[in-house]
Amino acid sequence: MNRLNGKTAVITGGATGIGRAAAKRFVEEGAFVFIFGRRQHALAAALAELGPNARAVKGSVSDPADLDRLYAAVRAERGSLDIVFANAGAGSQLALGKITAGHIDETFDTNVKGTIFTVQKALPLMGKGGSIILTGSSAGTTGAPAMSAYSASKAAVRNLARSWAEDLKGTGIRVNVLSPGATATELAKEALGEEGQKVFAAMTPLQRMADPAEIGAVAAFLASSDSSFMTASEVAVDGGLAQL
Repeated sequence: MNRLNGKTAVITGGATGIGRAAAKRFVEEGAFVFIFGRRQHALAAALAELGPNARAVKGSVSDPADLDRLYAAVRAERGSLDIVFANAGAGSQLALGKITAGHIDETFDTNVKGTIFTVQKALPLMGKGGSIILTGSSAGTTGAPAMSAYSASKAAVRNLARSWAEDLKGTGIRVNVLSPGATATELAKEALGEEGQKVFAAMTPLQRMADPAEIGAVAAFLASSDSSFMTASEVAVDGGLAQL
């Protein structure tokens, strides 16, 4: 399929995991993709896989100056922007009673502040037909032990889409949330180990974790005109985890 033929996309957190899988799918469907991430070696490895229709910009979504450099690169090479996949995220475990100000700042600077400025700084490059995709999480609906900061940040992301759909009335730009459940990214597999992966797999009716490519496929749907009458929506790609 070439549903994204000629489109220009930005994917934050695009060097690994869900972001990289989405970048691969976008390129396969005809898009020119800018991936954005903090680790140069991961960006280089992703570019080697993605080929000539991809570029990489190093930086953090929590730093507005880095985002300015990203969009300056998009403007210089492509002139405009059709798709923003605000995918970069962070989260770690700290139970109530042990939560620190630093833990809150790290989580919200990336997941909330980073998402807000990723989108806001993209808007001057976007126009009618544009698609904004925010990465939520099943944890934003269900909560999770020792993950209250992360879960709250993802619930905030869900509300950003609702509010921004109102703000974007009349522009022709859509904004939706893609909410994965447990996904077998390299980072997740390393963090969970084999036993942890089995535990998360057993929590879903499908009895497995998602492959990142499955999340990337849904991101491509939300980026394309196939989802043209969707805005302010949340698409759960969680194997049923948060639905039962």
